Amino acid sequence: MSYVVPSAEAPEAAPLDVTGASEAALLERDGGSWNWLRRYGIWMALAVLVLLLSVASPSFRTVSNLTNVLEQNAMLGIVACGMLVMMVSGGFDLSVGAVGATGSVVAAYFTDHGGLALAIVACLVIGIVVGLLNGLLIAKGGINAFMTTFAMASIVTGILFVVTSAAPVNANAGWLTTLALGEVGRVPDAFIAYVVIATLTWVLMTRTKWGHYVYSIGGNREASYLSGVPVVASQVAAFVFGGLCAAMGGLILLGQSNIGQPSSATDWPLTAIAICVIAGVSLSGGEGRVQETVAATLLLGVVADGLNLLNVSAYVQPAVTGGVILIAVAFDKMNRGRRLT
Repeated sequence: MSYVVPSAEAPEAAPLDVTGASEAALLERDGGSWNWLRRYGIWMALAVLVLLLSVASPSFRTVSNLTNVLEQNAMLGIVACGMLVMMVSGGFDLSVGAVGATGSVVAAYFTDHGGLALAIVACLVIGIVVGLLNGLLIAKGGINAFMTTFAMASIVTGILFVVTSAAPVNANAGWLTTLALGEVGRVPDAFIAYVVIATLTWVLMTRTKWGHYVYSIGGNREASYLSGVPVVASQVAAFVFGGLCAAMGGLILLGQSNIGQPSSATDWPLTAIAICVIAGVSLSGGEGRVQETVAATLLLGVVADGLNLLNVSAYVQPAVTGGVILIAVAFDKMNRGRRLT
């Protein structure tokens, strides 16, 4: 059995949907209009939802509200970029919330004890270290991703609570506040940062050998190894990237609140995974695109914002969000079954 790993110089040779193969070839191979719906259906759903909410709620269509939606979801979008890479590699990370909270607390401390530059570096180092440990335990140690990252989240959170006594740490966030809350024109700086990171993720995943390796490992780890792919190094790098994205999310969180809160970001892991699932990222690895992840981030944000503006009970809102996720999973499963027939 042979397996050809595509090079970064020839992405059109990649045996995966998400690489550089031409859109026309993909449509022909995967079923024409059905594949077109699979690829662009989430963007269509987002557009229809925005249109319906604009009609139902005049407050929704105001520039200030739309700007708020972009600003509030940029942070989770950045975390979801890292989760996408880890899920494509065949894993996921339940410790991204702990990394974000710890990074924000450490950064908050250093803003008053060393300056903003040191604070940013310290936060990013935490993301790298935790991501590296997760990657080594999963890729080299062969430990289940769920157990590894769940345990890591508990360890990191426990250490953070002991050191801080679970008390918030005041910060002098400075430029981070501008990044989190500032605007260029009417476009939030945080959303611009999200677009930059999403674009970087797209480039890494579709235009580099490492990105092709990540897809290959998620698709068939054993075949990738037999083909000479550096499986361990590539998957470890995926988790390091995920840790970095979580740390960057922590920096934006600090900029928004100007406080390092140890108990924050607890919903990040499941929300980021939900975003990726809605975007069609395979839970078994090997498939997923940055473009759909961006759409899924905005879709969940618009749903939450719309429910609030329509005065839907806070008890009902989680059920609606859960329904959206279930519909997305069912649609993805139906699509995969169709492609296998």
